[in-house]
Amino acid sequence: SRAKDVTMPAKLPVNFFSTRSPVIDLFRGQLDYADHLRQDSEIVLYFFYAPWCGQSIAAREEIERVASRLSDQVLFVAVNCWWNQGKCRKQKHFFYFPVIHLYHRSFGPIEYKGPMSAVYIEKFVRRVMTPLLYISSRSKLLDFLSNYEPGVLGYFEFNASPQPPGYLTFFTSALHSLKKDYLGTIRFGVITNKHVAEEISLVHSGSLYLHRHVNTSLIYPNDVMNYTAENICKWALENREMLIRWLRPHGGKSLLLNNELKKGPALLIFIPYNPLAEIHPLLDEITKVALEYHNCNKSQAAEPDLQHLGGTDSPAFDSSVPDAHMKLSETFSITKYPCCNTVVLPQWHSISRTHNVCELCINQTLGVKPNKVHVPHCNFLEIEAALDSFYLQEHTFFQVISNTLECSNFLSFYSPFSYYTACCRTVNRHFLTFISSEKTIFQTPKVAFSSHGKKDNTQHSIPHIEDRNCFIPDLHISGTNITGLSCRTNKTLNLYLLDSNLFWIYAERLGASRSTHLKEFAAIVDLKEEVHYVLDQNQSLVGSTLENFIKNFSILYSPLKRHLVDDSSVHFHEQRVITEVTTNTFHDTVFLSEKNVLLLYYAQWCGFCASLNHIFIQLARLLPPDNFTVARIDITRNDLPWEFMTDRLPTILFFPHQRKEQSVKFPEHFSVSLPNLLKFILHHSSLSSSEPCTKECLHKETALQQGHISHLEREIQKLRSEISALHQAHDQLEAQLSEARREEHRLQQQKHTLEKQHKTLQLHSEQLQATYDQKNQELLEMAEKLQELADASENLLKENTLLRILVASRDGKLQSKDEIKESLQSEQTLSEENDISVSTATATLEEKTIDNIDTIETEHSSGNRTE
Repeated sequence: SRAKDVTMPAKLPVNFFSTRSPVIDLFRGQLDYADHLRQDSEIVLYFFYAPWCGQSIAAREEIERVASRLSDQVLFVAVNCWWNQGKCRKQKHFFYFPVIHLYHRSFGPIEYKGPMSAVYIEKFVRRVMTPLLYISSRSKLLDFLSNYEPGVLGYFEFNASPQPPGYLTFFTSALHSLKKDYLGTIRFGVITNKHVAEEISLVHSGSLYLHRHVNTSLIYPNDVMNYTAENICKWALENREMLIRWLRPHGGKSLLLNNELKKGPALLIFIPYNPLAEIHPLLDEITKVALEYHNCNKSQAAEPDLQHLGGTDSPAFDSSVPDAHMKLSETFSITKYPCCNTVVLPQWHSISRTHNVCELCINQTLGVKPNKVHVPHCNFLEIEAALDSFYLQEHTFFQVISNTLECSNFLSFYSPFSYYTACCRTVNRHFLTFISSEKTIFQTPKVAFSSHGKKDNTQHSIPHIEDRNCFIPDLHISGTNITGLSCRTNKTLNLYLLDSNLFWIYAERLGASRSTHLKEFAAIVDLKEEVHYVLDQNQSLVGSTLENFIKNFSILYSPLKRHLVDDSSVHFHEQRVITEVTTNTFHDTVFLSEKNVLLLYYAQWCGFCASLNHIFIQLARLLPPDNFTVARIDITRNDLPWEFMTDRLPTILFFPHQRKEQSVKFPEHFSVSLPNLLKFILHHSSLSSSEPCTKECLHKETALQQGHISHLEREIQKLRSEISALHQAHDQLEAQLSEARREEHRLQQQKHTLEKQHKTLQLHSEQLQATYDQKNQELLEMAEKLQELADASENLLKENTLLRILVASRDGKLQSKDEIKESLQSEQTLSEENDISVSTATATLEEKTIDNIDTIETEHSSGNRTE
């Protein structure tokens, strides 16, 4: 029968945490006992682990650190959820380990999904312990509002009862927010002072206020939504204002970065961050930049927050005004924040390489001041009207040639209550120099032009209207030139923060130095354009640096240099025939070089590319090194500008001297051989320039041709010497071949002789084989006869032995017969009186016995005769 399967039972679990640890370790998975412990504690943290899990083992030390600091306020319970006999394994079905759940009394579980770091875990536990912040004064209110994270404030009067109506609901909504958003981006605060609540227009107890820096702050609509914890949390999450977001990848497969980068260009800022620190100066500075960048309405509502972040003492609110935000909106002045658009006029002369660039702005100083409700925005209709009026005055700006900024005002063509301002300057092809060096403050002009009725059609000018980039800085209140920039350009950035202590590997992949001690880094990633820019790490990461970085990215002709991935494993050797090009050396080797450059695109996996190496080595040796460079680049390890990318390998490009922008691609229908490459290079390197050649150019061309001729003569001489050497080698080879032929003839004769001998030996072998078979057959027959004789002899021996036994038996019988006769005679003599019947019987018996003996002897004798 088949043996039964033997299953080894699992080993009994052991303690995962030390017995001296403040964490209660339920290593047998006693989930029911954990629930029993939770009933007596206000805050409980469950740490579900698997003993074999590496992440669980790594997080064990972090949990012990947090427990050592908060064990007097929080109950820490660790449960082995892998032991198959435990209730945790039977009731819980986790897809990963470890898992952290928190309970605040009966509310929970609140799952923590952040980094498994002690400081982050402790910060989250403290948020669960105190989900509401107590706001008791104006200074604390200002601290709360100045934070970059969105905040919800609730006003409750605690004079009437210990727990005012709606307070527990608001408290539960804060826990709901932590449950849905583990990052804890929304902060909840409670105001108990009536005068402090009036600063943000909260009058009635139980009213809620959602603070937003740029957009209008909101008050919870009790008449539209029910006052429940879920609705409050949903209202806060849907209407929150995220100026800057934290990204915390969990380390596994995730689409977090991909989903965020697909939203548009992203500014990723890596800073060392400690969640438990009281102050974060660098984060506050970044927050100031984010507030100014998103302050599209130029409202001063965010000014108190910025002043507080900057350390000023100016008050945030006036207690005599019930609605401070409405008062601040009255001071809004669109005069100082004109809505602008860039207009590039065409060349004013056919041979000129200059353009007149104007910044057209809407100026409503002479118009009606905006009211509280309808804040004017920069819209397309206003820009279109401004452009119509500008075209009527186009001739005024068309022929102006000035290296300084000149501004002019002209009335609107449609509205008598507003006028427009145009500031123009003449720039050359290097437009970036103007943008990067322009520091002039935009001033109010003194000259005004009247509008005309129709557009002058005689001017055949087609302005190039670009994105609303402010290359001419406008006036601003806070002193920074990126105020509202996110709404004045189509290259709006999404701002993200990452903790460099945890995610520095992402910074290194983007281009950060691995040897730096200060882990501060910033990069702009544009997934759509497939480019990213890196902030110079030699500059400190401060607000002004970030502002310039953002501004340079947002302008029309960005001066930022695209960061390309470079192959750091390439080692350069001076004596290499073929130059190895990388991302960093591409521009210097190809464009800045005064030589003709032949560049091969290859990849390590391309087998056909490797087969071309010997051709390019020969080509590099043939071409004069003073005038030609043969190079190659591995496109799988180096990034190139998009205009030089290719989707086919191998690809060969030729960059002629003095015409590097006119690169030529080697035809794909030609075979890559040395003659074809030489013809291709000589053909394109000898093309005449499109510009007229001067005497110096002719002299250089003549010298170049002479150099080519001398180089070719030297090469021809080398070829001639090589040909003579080849002829000598040919004669030697012919002599060797004749000797080899004679040797072959001799070997053929020996082969025929050996073949004849082989045939004779083969016949002799066949005869011997036949004789051997005959003798073998005779021996077999003789062996059979001998075997028959041996068998007959053995039978005779057996018969002889049997005869001896019969003879001995017969002798015994005859002797016994004589004895019987003697006994009978004695009996007859002694008792003649016995009964005749007895004697008759005896006689009869003797006769039978004698007959039997005779019969046996007769049979034996007849049997012997038969044999």
